[in-house]
Amino acid sequence: MKEHIFSKKRILLLGSGELGKELVIEAKRLGLEVIAIDKYKNAPAMQVADDSYVIDMSNKNVLKNTIKKLNPDFVVPEIESLSIEALKELEEEGLRIIPNARTVEITMNRDKIRDLASKDLNIRTAEYQYVFNYDDLDKKAVEIGFPLLLKPLMSSSGKGQSLVEREEHLLKAWSDAQSNSRGNVNGVILEEFIDFDFEFTLLTVRKDNGENVFCLPIGHIQSKGDYQSSWQPLEINDLLINEAKKITNQILNNLNGPGIYGVEFFAKGNDVIFSELSPRPHDTGMVTLVSQNINEFELHLRAFLNLPIPKITLLKPSATRVILSDEEFINPKYTGLNEALNFENTKVLLFGKPNAKKGRRMGIVLSSNDDLNLARQNADEASLSINVISN
Repeated sequence: MKEHIFSKKRILLLGSGELGKELVIEAKRLGLEVIAIDKYKNAPAMQVADDSYVIDMSNKNVLKNTIKKLNPDFVVPEIESLSIEALKELEEEGLRIIPNARTVEITMNRDKIRDLASKDLNIRTAEYQYVFNYDDLDKKAVEIGFPLLLKPLMSSSGKGQSLVEREEHLLKAWSDAQSNSRGNVNGVILEEFIDFDFEFTLLTVRKDNGENVFCLPIGHIQSKGDYQSSWQPLEINDLLINEAKKITNQILNNLNGPGIYGVEFFAKGNDVIFSELSPRPHDTGMVTLVSQNINEFELHLRAFLNLPIPKITLLKPSATRVILSDEEFINPKYTGLNEALNFENTKVLLFGKPNAKKGRRMGIVLSSNDDLNLARQNADEASLSINVISN
């Protein structure tokens, strides 16, 4: 049998947030070269990458010319707000986009991934309507019914998402969505509010050969569409998890690109309802840094580098809780780190973001314990002890 030779590769990371930072760390462990790009200086992933650039990734010519100049082996998007046309053209020229340009395009806008699931694949989602003109908002909101969720068609970390309980709140929700929308997409999605029992993420690795490998389901809590805490494993019955796996297989077999996918679901009674999908490491999956034998960032790399992925196992029940800023300022400092690190089997990751903003995620606490409830409690209490302060 011919020996497999592994050589140094160059990875270009588009978006350099906290998830990108962990991906760079894992890539460096494999001796890879990583160049990080974002719209601002000193972003988290830039702090550990070999090189970095600040550019407007939504500008087709700027993005395409930068990628061609750097000549990477792989382009790995970490954000949605970028020129998909540049990626499509470069992929046609033979460049490897992870997982592929079509998947990046479908998942960067809520309308495309929702239409793929609901209309093309006949997968149950929340009822939804698109609104591109404010004059149509009232009519389509009534069709969905109150309460409802109003979201930008493109955003990150739940920004611009509102729970609208009455018609008179639509204008403010519309304004919030427009001001927090990413890219050049003007419009919102109105979504049925589902009073679910719980929500969860099914992290799934798609290998280069098309095989899908599932991690244990991850429970999570969100506020205004933004992740607050997660834990693994999640107590869930076989009926629900088997249905979630079936739905995930349907979607990933259609998208068909290697890498890790964060697939989000609502569970209500015996029903599983598809919510969202990210074709990259997922916020809630940061728990795998301590819970699994192979974390989500290494799994992402192994998938598109076509490296072996042996059995994924749980090391110990684990949980996370985010560290948020209450204010906006430059060069944040932190108090309470000593108190947080006094908790047994607990780690604190500070992302190193140069600026704090109200509600911005500045770090997370990770905690493990044989008792999952104690791991969650320790993560929560350790997080509460840390405060983000100004100079």
